Amino acid sequence: MTSHISPQLIIDGTLYTLLLFSIITWTLIFYKIWQFFNNSRCNERFESAFWDLSDLKKIKDLSPELAKGSQARLAYKGITWLDEHQLSAGKMLKHCGNSAELLEQSLRVQVQQEQHSMEGGLTLLASIGSTAPFVGLFGTVLGIMHAMHEITASGSTSLDVVAGPIGDALVATAIGIAVAVPAVLAYNFFLRRVKIQRANLENFIASFLSVALHRSVAFDTKNGQV
Repeated sequence: MTSHISPQLIIDGTLYTLLLFSIITWTLIFYKIWQFFNNSRCNERFESAFWDLSDLKKIKDLSPELAKGSQARLAYKGITWLDEHQLSAGKMLKHCGNSAELLEQSLRVQVQQEQHSMEGGLTLLASIGSTAPFVGLFGTVLGIMHAMHEITASGSTSLDVVAGPIGDALVATAIGIAVAVPAVLAYNFFLRRVKIQRANLENFIASFLSVALHRSVAFDTKNGQV
């Protein structure tokens, strides 16, 4: 059945597939670089402004330019929860219990959402990195099979006849590896960045809780939940 398929069509189809993989890979790489760089810059600006505030409530008064980044969203989540807890403590089940523990749980849910955002696209990078060499190998194997059929049909085994078709077929494997390498390297790099930013958010949670603790304790005391 494969003898009726043009070998050039197989190689071209493989190369176009790898070209698509390459475009997706580099698009994701540039996007993730921008995402991590922008988030880090926003976090630095917000954290600097945050520690200059005299009260947690003034977080909402920060300018839109400062209220960006994962730490800003985390802080807004925390202050919003504290406001809701002040109004709804003892009235809703989700606000029953130790306020400090409930606040920490709410912040950690937000951290998980931020981590999912940071991990977006990494699975695709890993998939491309693991499958691109096999796509190239697939094109190479079928290309060599057709090259052998042509050599057999021509009845000649000279180097000129053999080397050309087989050399063209091997190009697919080389390109597959070339596509996979940056995808794997980028995946490992961004995975490391996700872990670093997750650790920074964990540290921010600890700092935020220490600032909000006296307010949370006051809420519990007021509602008889010390």
